[in-house]
Amino acid sequence: MAIPSAFIEQLKDSCDIERVISSYLTLKRRGRNLQGLCPFHSEKTPSFTVYPESQSFYCFGCGAGGDVITFIKKIENLEYMEALKFLAEKEGIPFPESSADDQAARIKTRILEMNRAAARFYHSCLLSPEGRVGLDYLKNRGLSDKTIRHFGLGYSPAAWSKTMEYLRSLGFTQEEMLAGALIAKGRNGGFYDLFRNRVMFPIIDLRGNVIGFGGRALEEKGPKYLNSADTPAFKKSKNLFALNFAKASKENSLILTEGYMDTISVHQAGFTNAVATLGTSLTPEQSRLIAQYVPEVIIAYDSDGPGQTATKRAAGLFSETGIKVKVLSYQEAKDPDEYIKKFGPLRFKRLLEGSANATEFALAKARNAHDITTDDGKLEYLKEAVAVLAGLPSPVERDVYAAKIAEEVGVSKDAILMQARSQIKKRVHEQKKKEERELALQVGSHSASQDRERRENLRAAQAEESILAALYKNPDLLQEVLQRITSNDFVTALNRKVFDIILDRLTNNRPIELISLSDLLSEEELARLSSVLAAASDIKYGKEDLFRCIDVLKECAHAPKFGDIKEMATDSINDYIKSLRNKK
Repeated sequence: MAIPSAFIEQLKDSCDIERVISSYLTLKRRGRNLQGLCPFHSEKTPSFTVYPESQSFYCFGCGAGGDVITFIKKIENLEYMEALKFLAEKEGIPFPESSADDQAARIKTRILEMNRAAARFYHSCLLSPEGRVGLDYLKNRGLSDKTIRHFGLGYSPAAWSKTMEYLRSLGFTQEEMLAGALIAKGRNGGFYDLFRNRVMFPIIDLRGNVIGFGGRALEEKGPKYLNSADTPAFKKSKNLFALNFAKASKENSLILTEGYMDTISVHQAGFTNAVATLGTSLTPEQSRLIAQYVPEVIIAYDSDGPGQTATKRAAGLFSETGIKVKVLSYQEAKDPDEYIKKFGPLRFKRLLEGSANATEFALAKARNAHDITTDDGKLEYLKEAVAVLAGLPSPVERDVYAAKIAEEVGVSKDAILMQARSQIKKRVHEQKKKEERELALQVGSHSASQDRERRENLRAAQAEESILAALYKNPDLLQEVLQRITSNDFVTALNRKVFDIILDRLTNNRPIELISLSDLLSEEELARLSSVLAAASDIKYGKEDLFRCIDVLKECAHAPKFGDIKEMATDSINDYIKSLRNKK
């Protein structure tokens, strides 16, 4: 249902975009605007810009843009209606009940309600005679009753449909259970519980909602760990286990572990700043999420080969966000859980305090892998060490570590730095190509179609965008515009749509700020309009400028298309060419 304009106006007056975005990102003022590292793609040079005057944002790197609602939708992974509710709750503004039946929001709300009920059911099963096998497993892993309650751990019965029957008794439908990934459809058309005979780990978001589950098998059949599939309420790549607890820690760092049990064990030992990925390796979204909360992360992955490979990859992702990285190194145990059991919390604390930064860790690993007393060993070590140096953003850091490496192997520091600079140059070229490919993949087919239309009618599109920006900044020019053009003069579909919306709203004395257009334009369309306003942020449009743009647009709109020219008679083509010369 439509949101009352009075509510949108109240939200607009309360939610200053600079204040809202500053609570997520570090922004630095650049004249009238502000800049920071984009939270929606990896970058080292800030291209994310906030425009307080138009209450909009735009990233010149990935093209994300819009208003404060768009930002909250993307950063919090919310639907439009949920973003409105989120902002209203933050600002203490009553949300209009008339819009509560929004379809997408209603489905997500039902899934969250169902997940909470399922989590309570699993926890009660764990404490029942039926769940003794799950409770014994957790006790044998050293977890206390307090820790089990704190994390809301549970047990999913071994029966095929016990969870489904319980949820149905509470009024949840099979469609809702399927949408929430708690049941699955069998080959014979029947339905069954997805989680069976497993210790259950509820995944809780920053607002206290149970968004998904992880289940640890208690028998040999099936995967050892089973995690909820992505649902309208849950995206694995954008969430972290125990971040709801870790964000309240007073530490300036997060400890990143590989799994649920490691994180829970670390918390039980008194280190409440531990988090874990959700059945997948670290994603760029998760690295950017961590960067929103702390300036430093300590990677505490397993000490085996796969764990070390994952450590190297994670360190690379964090370096792209500008977050400081340390790596936990332990030989006497395979993971943090085992280390704490063997040596206790005090030794683990010392281990954390002595953790090496990512560069020292990588160089030590390379050094230990080769015999640097031999020429071949030195060359292999140098090859890996130079690769590490090439990944450092600071020339000072490269100089310091190059000096250490030179002393270790007896090679000139300048020669090492020269090799590193050569690799950096190559990497910059490759990274640029990679970013171009990734950004191209991020563009949907609808956006690609819009881009193609704009490219094919560039002169007209630029005139249209100038007219839109001028109208947005100077609504009093509306009548001057309407005396000269209509939306039929617009060549590109998107700009024509935006013009019609602005025309309708101004004619009916309604606001045209981006926040008022959020429900009328798609996210891609709002981003495009944000880019238009960003490009025009420092331009002051006068009447003469506007009229020139209108003349250009009318000329483009009424010019024959290439296909039409091919069908024209020779005399008509000559007349057309003559008219172009006269205009020139």
